Amino acid sequence: MGFGDLKSQAGQKALNDFLADRSYIDGYTASQADVVVYGALSGVPSADLFHLLRWYNQIKSYCSQFASLPGVKKSVDEYGPAGVPAAAPPAAAAADDDDDDDDLDLFGSDEEADAAAEALKEKRLKEYAEKKAKKPGVIAKSMIILDVKPWDDETDMKEVEKLVRSIEKDGLLWGASKLVPVGYGIKKLQITCVVEDDKVGTDFLEEEITKFEDHVQSMDVAAFNKI
Repeated sequence: MGFGDLKSQAGQKALNDFLADRSYIDGYTASQADVVVYGALSGVPSADLFHLLRWYNQIKSYCSQFASLPGVKKSVDEYGPAGVPAAAPPAAAAADDDDDDDDLDLFGSDEEADAAAEALKEKRLKEYAEKKAKKPGVIAKSMIILDVKPWDDETDMKEVEKLVRSIEKDGLLWGASKLVPVGYGIKKLQITCVVEDDKVGTDFLEEEITKFEDHVQSMDVAAFNKI
């Protein structure tokens, strides 16, 4: 068992794959297993290791409760998938020049791996930014209450409402209505609508409603509220 050296890219990759379908190292809740593995990491994982970074931030939030989490601490090598060799202890420094050359070669390989990881990170961040930019923005809407006044008390207000509701346009939704007395037996139609600000304005509504000149004397905006 084990993830290998968790301070190396290979070890962190093994841990990231292990956490792809798990929330915790052992079981279904944070435990001492998570504390041990968390402590074996050298710091915050790179952004391309999505599952590991998610788990790391989750366990980090338990820092003040580490001592009280359930379970018994074991060696970090006892956690993780089978078949991954445990981290080997640091090799003793070699005395001859050939070993020194090998160390330099390994260091160069680490630099190349770090550069590749950084390039992948930049690529993922760019893809995320492009995806986010394509998402539609919030649609601005308003709720408007209109007062539609007839010529006299003989005007058929049911017909007035029918004519008003016959106005259709993308971004326009008619709502509740009622008749409100204005005096001398005359009643006005008070009707609510919800509009998308970029598509429908009060000028459009007034122009369309006052076209029914045989029934409508005028139209006023009684209330205008952003949603």
